[in-house]
Amino acid sequence: MDIIQLLPEHVANQIAAGEVVQRPASVVKELLENAIDAGADVIKLLVKDAGRTLVQVIDNGKGMSVTDARMSFERHATSKIRKTEDLFHLHTKGFRGEALASIAAVSQVELKTRQKEDEVGTKILIEGSKVLAQEPIATPTGSSIAVKNLFYNIPARRNFLKSDTQEIRHVIDELQRIALSHPEVTFFMYHNDNEVYHLPASNLKKRIVNIFGVKINEKLVPIEEQTDIVKISGFIAKPEFAKKKRGEQFFFVNNRFIRSNYFNHAVRMAFEGLVTGEQHPGFFLFLEVPSQTIDINIHPTKTEIKFDNENDLYAILYATVKHSLGQYNVSPVLDFNRDSVLDLPYQYKDKLPHKEPEIRVDRTYNPFQTNDKYSDFEKKTETWEALYTGLNEFETQATPDFQSNEQELESAMLFEQSDIKTQQLQNKYIVSTIKSGLVFIHQSRAHQRILYEGFLDKMNSGEVHSQQLLFPLQLHFEKSDILIIKELVEDLMACGFTFETIKEEYLIVNGLPPQLEETQVSSLFEEILESKQENYGKESFNYTEYLARLLSKNAAIKVGQFLHEKAQEELVDNLFNCKEPGMSPDGKPCFTTLTLEEIDKRL
Repeated sequence: MDIIQLLPEHVANQIAAGEVVQRPASVVKELLENAIDAGADVIKLLVKDAGRTLVQVIDNGKGMSVTDARMSFERHATSKIRKTEDLFHLHTKGFRGEALASIAAVSQVELKTRQKEDEVGTKILIEGSKVLAQEPIATPTGSSIAVKNLFYNIPARRNFLKSDTQEIRHVIDELQRIALSHPEVTFFMYHNDNEVYHLPASNLKKRIVNIFGVKINEKLVPIEEQTDIVKISGFIAKPEFAKKKRGEQFFFVNNRFIRSNYFNHAVRMAFEGLVTGEQHPGFFLFLEVPSQTIDINIHPTKTEIKFDNENDLYAILYATVKHSLGQYNVSPVLDFNRDSVLDLPYQYKDKLPHKEPEIRVDRTYNPFQTNDKYSDFEKKTETWEALYTGLNEFETQATPDFQSNEQELESAMLFEQSDIKTQQLQNKYIVSTIKSGLVFIHQSRAHQRILYEGFLDKMNSGEVHSQQLLFPLQLHFEKSDILIIKELVEDLMACGFTFETIKEEYLIVNGLPPQLEETQVSSLFEEILESKQENYGKESFNYTEYLARLLSKNAAIKVGQFLHEKAQEELVDNLFNCKEPGMSPDGKPCFTTLTLEEIDKRL
């Protein structure tokens, strides 16, 4: 019995859609790339409910004819490829010919398009790959594609979408990548009828500033290099602005955004010694290579590229970034040219240099010579004994019960009970005696647990305490980050933050939780905004608990911090007054014990 059969067209389209359309941001990427390929210089992106309800792209490109409009929704239909060799000479974005077909298979699509030479345009309605209507319509030159109710016919796929906050973040990421690679194009973005971006046509630096805020302007260092195999241009961020998590890191190859851990490592190595292992430098790097030396057809989303000469590109990229850091005095470099700053002042030019000190040697000295100066043992003995004169008397007065035996001294220090209850070890652990032996407490984790439970109690009871700042802090963010902060304002205020104002690109903080330092605020907000955890943004996710954990981690005593005896004792007492003293907020142990039996086994 034959069991192999061809898949129905609509099922094949849905399978293809699974590769191309993963979330609303995937639709945004494909539609924006089509608009760029159509030659548009003004593009509008309209999004509702983070793309669930609507993703619409309107452009003023060249538009499509009646036949092309209908053919564009067929699988493997493209205007970019005619023969196999064309795959290795691509200069456009979309070329697979599956984007619109895949999108139409899992949504309701409305296309309006008109070419400049046509009097009327074409309107097509498609639902689940089925063409419902095609008719002439009066419409401006260009195209307008509205994708409605994404995954309406695949409920399980729709349920896998994240929260609106997280999905709109992905949408904004896609817009930023395309807007950065095409600064000559004007972009508008609206979410739920609110303007998120208005990016006028400009150069690359202005585009970066328009997207990420004016504060980034002081961070940028230009980079430029031309070789036979690659041209590198763009900007890198100064080391002092490196972030804890990957944020503003963009690679473009022939104006196409890519991901490359290999090239990322090259940049990271160029910053070696300038940033810590936990920090990540920002960069906006553009590589131009001959199209025949790359293959961009190895991944459905076209964000991964195979290079013919990957090792050479790595070396050039590393050297170029390193050179720019040195050229703009960001990192120390060796310069063998004479610097006028090192010249002697004019008043010292005619003065004689200082003489080197003379070395005097007693050439008559003989260690084996026997004379009164070197061999009188009794005199030497008297001299040695003179050094210790009065020492026994001093020891008797200072410690009348002191025993000279060194072993007994160590035993007394280790095991004899005294008024000292705790001891700090390597500025990391607090050691304290208990009935069964010793307890070793991790000072940072213990303090995190103490602060965490304190934050939770105050936030849940509504007893919010805040320390007002004499000079309010002004923090700059991009517009998309401000949207996230606005959603978290109530939770942040429940922690003790107070805000003077929140604008489109910055906010002013005039009150902090009592335990938090001003210098920690920027990194704290950065960690909130850049967190890519799976739970972040879910409706079931407890923001109160998350913020309490984050605040306790930032405000806690750090490893390497010296603590006085009283502070050590307070830390121990407060830890064992907690509800769960054994674990830090991150689930790591706060202390461990060493019993007398275990000590006996080791000795």
